[in-house]
Amino acid sequence: MKILVTGAAGFIGYHVVLHLLKAGHEVIGLDNINDYYDVELKYDRLKQCGIERPQIIEGQLLPSNLYPNYQFIQIDLSNAPAVNDLFEDTGFDQVCHLAAQAGVRYSLINPSSYIQSNIVGFNNILEASRHHQIQHLVYASSSSVYGLNEKMPLSTADAVNHPISLYAASKKSNELMAHTYSHLFNLPTTGLRFFTVYGPWGRPDMALFLFTKAIIEGKPIQVFNHGAMSRDFTYIDDIVEGIVRLMDAPAQPNKDWDGQHPDPATSSAPYRIYNIGNSQPVQLSKFIDAIEAEIGRKAIKEYTDIQPGDVVSTYADIQPLTDRIQYKPQTSIDRGVHDFVQWYIQYYN
Repeated sequence: MKILVTGAAGFIGYHVVLHLLKAGHEVIGLDNINDYYDVELKYDRLKQCGIERPQIIEGQLLPSNLYPNYQFIQIDLSNAPAVNDLFEDTGFDQVCHLAAQAGVRYSLINPSSYIQSNIVGFNNILEASRHHQIQHLVYASSSSVYGLNEKMPLSTADAVNHPISLYAASKKSNELMAHTYSHLFNLPTTGLRFFTVYGPWGRPDMALFLFTKAIIEGKPIQVFNHGAMSRDFTYIDDIVEGIVRLMDAPAQPNKDWDGQHPDPATSSAPYRIYNIGNSQPVQLSKFIDAIEAEIGRKAIKEYTDIQPGDVVSTYADIQPLTDRIQYKPQTSIDRGVHDFVQWYIQYYN
């Protein structure tokens, strides 16, 4: 396959690119390398794939010096002509769209960046995929779309009409936009609602990174909602395994779909939505315990109220994904935290 991976300098995108390259696919990685968090981490991820920072010229394909089947290009997805030219000049079989403006709390500060990246950028990907006969578009949604829904486990069979952050609303918009293109243009689309992904090379704004850094430096950590929170933490390797398996299983129309009793996760069009998580929620206090045990030092805890845009709990119903691709997460919290902390210590010396 010839595959476009957007967000290739990002946490999940970097791991997906490496997996696809090692599987023998031809991959084009795309990223705008914005400064939402430390760009040095993004450039170092790219370096692991053989892309050297000094050689990157915006808008030009750069071959990898490690993988002959990899090229990288820096493009902002809100630039429709640049996106279309890339599809026109390169040609792809599939698209794995992972680029987005991430972060729930940042969406309270800079909402316009979410519109440009997550709405305008995604529309440009949809348009290019439609016009260039992409066989399958797999894209990142988020567990945040569940918003005020407190029914556990969170199921794709449930409506998601009450988001509590603009980030969540932008991801729900992506799902609606994808369905429109699946229905009108027969474009197979699969949306993945990620549940709290963690692991080596993770984002600095995520809890595991923040907690590890603070504990090592002897600084306090903020424990939101006074610790009364739980998350369906999902290790990066399990996420990547689910993504690449689904890429080989394009969305198909649900022949039993009924407009009188519409299933939100499927359609009469080639459209699917899946949760992709660990399906084993962990209390925040237990998560912190695992980090403390790995580092060998107790955290200095500052208990605070829940932050705007945050939810108390997440817990993924992954049965539909298991039924489709035999998805079964393999990584325990202790093992995943160990891998991250060891990477962090080595990376930051």
